[in-house]
Amino acid sequence: MNVLVTGAAGFIGSNLVHFLVKERPKWRVVALDLLTYAGNLANLAALKGRPGYSFVKADIADAEGMRSLFERERFDVVFHLAAESHVDRSHYGAMDFVRTNVLGTQSLLAAALNAGVGRFVHISTDEVYGSLEQGAFTEDAPLNPTNPYAASKAGSDLMVLACFKTHALNACITRCTNNYGPYQFPEKLIPLFITNAMEDKDLPLYGDGLNVRSWVFVEDHCRALLAVAEKGQAGEVYNIGCLPEAEISNIEMTKKILNILGKPESLVRRVADRPAHDRRYAVDYTKIRKTLNWTPLVGLDQGLALTVEWYRRERSWWQEIKSGVYREYYEKHYGGRAAVA
Repeated sequence: MNVLVTGAAGFIGSNLVHFLVKERPKWRVVALDLLTYAGNLANLAALKGRPGYSFVKADIADAEGMRSLFERERFDVVFHLAAESHVDRSHYGAMDFVRTNVLGTQSLLAAALNAGVGRFVHISTDEVYGSLEQGAFTEDAPLNPTNPYAASKAGSDLMVLACFKTHALNACITRCTNNYGPYQFPEKLIPLFITNAMEDKDLPLYGDGLNVRSWVFVEDHCRALLAVAEKGQAGEVYNIGCLPEAEISNIEMTKKILNILGKPESLVRRVADRPAHDRRYAVDYTKIRKTLNWTPLVGLDQGLALTVEWYRRERSWWQEIKSGVYREYYEKHYGGRAAVA
């Protein structure tokens, strides 16, 4: 089996590559990434030189480059994770999100069609559904994105579905809730708050902290993606959700992190809310549970403990990141925000 993982040096992508190498050791895995701000080759360093693994630096929006790669490699399965993925950044650089998430996805679809790829798994997000107060979105819920990131992902989802309907590409879409775990770039809430707390720095909490998110440990997500690749039905969308205990508010998550690290709540600094900050996300994952026999295995407390321990052990990994370009981003988006009560 010849497999491509795009966005492979990012958070979920690198975890998926490690997972595939472990769970399907006979597969040949090609990891592709452009190595922009959140792509870090250190995430894949342990695999360098391993038989059956290779890395390609490339831009998915380079249509001719993708066509050439697909013709040369003849992939059986494509896991498409490459994306601009942070909501805050999308407010200030929407064109980058459109280029990578929509145009990049289309160039991959064209290359996959041309080369006869056997299965195309497009990894999307629950944010395409928008916010809801109660209940959970099923796969047939209308798309209602509220920020440029979510809108660009909704656009890429529709391109995939159109390719299936028009050209019968063997494609599936997954929409997962919030991930956490090793290798997550420290702009997201959990790694940002873990690493800041470890250094006794402020934890910038948006608004009243009552925005609710559902959390799934990244290895559980990887198991779901493998199940979809091997057993999913072409043209279908699969929500990937969390255990009931893992749907909590941002302030509750913050307190859990501080408790694990033994740090005081005085580190929390309220900052002005970000634009179009969705109040709550939740997806119903009955479909993947019943049809593909997937359910999350890692509880929130267990997963957080594992995550905190990883960031403790890999201090040099995140300190190097936070000493570079990330520092400028942090000051722009958090440092200058006025504190609120």
